[in-house]
Amino acid sequence: MKKNMGTLDKGIRIVVAITIALLYYFNAISGTLAYVLMAVAIIFLLTSFINFCPLYSLFRINTCKIKK
Repeated sequence: MKKNMGTLDKGIRIVVAITIALLYYFNAISGTLAYVLMAVAIIFLLTSFINFCPLYSLFRINTCKIKK
């Protein structure tokens, strides 16, 4: 997998994932919405750690500044 995410994208995804986790922890979200948002948060964290987003590759988006 070729890296296609820049540092800004990774930072935004991590902040959104942490925000969703905190909303769930403090019971601000519940039910089906909570499960869907937690799945999104997990996906955001995974894609941030591996520097690859499958949707970016599908739409040929590359925000990574390092070209290899």
